[in-house]
Amino acid sequence: MPAAEAPRIGFVGLGNMGQPMAALLARAGLPVTVYDVDPAKIRAVAQAVPVDIAADLHRLGSVSDIVITMLPNGDIVAQTARALAEALAEGSVLIDMSSSAPLGTIALGKTLAARGIGLLDAPVSGGVRRAVTGELAIMIAGDETAIARVRPILEVLGRLFPVGRLGSAHALKALNNFVSAAGLAAACEALLVAERFGIEPDLVVEVLNNSTGRNNSTETKLRPFVLSGRFDAGFAAALMAKDIGIAAKLARDLDVPAPMLEASAGLWAEAAAALPAGSDHTAIYRHLSSLAAD
Repeated sequence: MPAAEAPRIGFVGLGNMGQPMAALLARAGLPVTVYDVDPAKIRAVAQAVPVDIAADLHRLGSVSDIVITMLPNGDIVAQTARALAEALAEGSVLIDMSSSAPLGTIALGKTLAARGIGLLDAPVSGGVRRAVTGELAIMIAGDETAIARVRPILEVLGRLFPVGRLGSAHALKALNNFVSAAGLAAACEALLVAERFGIEPDLVVEVLNNSTGRNNSTETKLRPFVLSGRFDAGFAAALMAKDIGIAAKLARDLDVPAPMLEASAGLWAEAAAALPAGSDHTAIYRHLSSLAAD
């Protein structure tokens, strides 16, 4: 898309995922203005790629046609959206690529629609590695015309999967993270039991990856982040616990019995509280190991 024809993009939230995503958009030649509450994160992006810097959310909204948020939770997204709405022009679109609660997203959509501003939920999966390479899986929900408008922009970041009405993408992202987290916890428990029995952990991983127990965690997380002792895959345990909590609440709100989901939500909430602040989600192994040692 030639820069002269490209909509002006605002990007809010320059954390582990937001930094490489904003950088990819800028490298694609798109006009990007960035904002974060941490000035150091803004400087890191501005030193790496050609972006404009907004002093505050009002300024960012005033110079943007499309705003992307990549923030820790839906409450922060809602606060940010209210500030942006004071400056965004009618016809603007806000794309929330954070992991937010779906019912909150629906409510926010109604608030923004009253001001003539569109909202799409477009959370991502793939982690920091795929954020850097532009190979994210992007679940997206909301108005089809708005999705068509932003598709060329988001395809710079990865592959789009339209999933239905507003809020559906946030629902599916939370459910995806539940499945992912359950697989990681199960694999870590299997490692601990096998090791107690006397089986070498690396052999456990090899067998799992050549058997029906294979999953994303056995393939991409056990050796590089768990067995290595690095525990630095790039996604916080607290954020994983938050996402599974969203999925569990959604199931309760919809009156869908989900015993494994409830158990997983409890385990991850317990782990996030017990582990040191800022711990990576792969450190669930450390938490499970401490339980085994008690």
